[in-house]
Amino acid sequence: MSGFVTARQKMVDGQVRPSDVTDIRIIDAMLAVPREAFVPENKRALAYLDLDLDVSEGGGVKRFLIKPAVLAKMLQAAEIKQTDRVLVVGCASGYAAAVIAQFAGQVTATESEPGLAAKARDILSRNGCGNVAVGTGAAAGGDSANAPFDVIVVNGATEIVPEQLYAQLRNGGRLVGVFAMSSPARATIVTRSHGDFGNRALFDAAAPVLPGLERLPAFVF
Repeated sequence: MSGFVTARQKMVDGQVRPSDVTDIRIIDAMLAVPREAFVPENKRALAYLDLDLDVSEGGGVKRFLIKPAVLAKMLQAAEIKQTDRVLVVGCASGYAAAVIAQFAGQVTATESEPGLAAKARDILSRNGCGNVAVGTGAAAGGDSANAPFDVIVVNGATEIVPEQLYAQLRNGGRLVGVFAMSSPARATIVTRSHGDFGNRALFDAAAPVLPGLERLPAFVF
């Protein structure tokens, strides 16, 4: 086995499986998708570590791949079906979208940084993810032109209630992400049912806040 294949297996065996991820589709997807391909070359040695990995293009806005186990547990909770239309918000370099594309029929992804969105499109194309469409757009705005979605995956944390994303869920649709409105932050699933939204905390989790989903600073007299 190559070094990256061995590291991928260790990631699944040492991080994903011990986190009570039992959905074999997610496990197989994480074994199949080369995470190192979605990471800058100078950081590929870190690709399979249990950390939020900076894949920024430079400049002031930091963008990350979230921890593999956090992503896997959220995807398991979302119960994505082959027939589901899935939106990945804040896709960064496209890793989460590539994993989901292994077991969902249609995946749309958005990224606020145009250069990183273009990079995601290129990497996804080179890795055979033809069922993923990547667009440039603010995380909070989602993709209203292609809504509604069966599942929305927030690929990071939000410090505000993402009401525009809620509105893009189909009836019976699910949104998963890390909600950091209070401490500790928790991975949460939101389900839409006849216009109402039910929230359920899944597990304590930390993830970088997506640009545009930050809490507004409090006014100081």
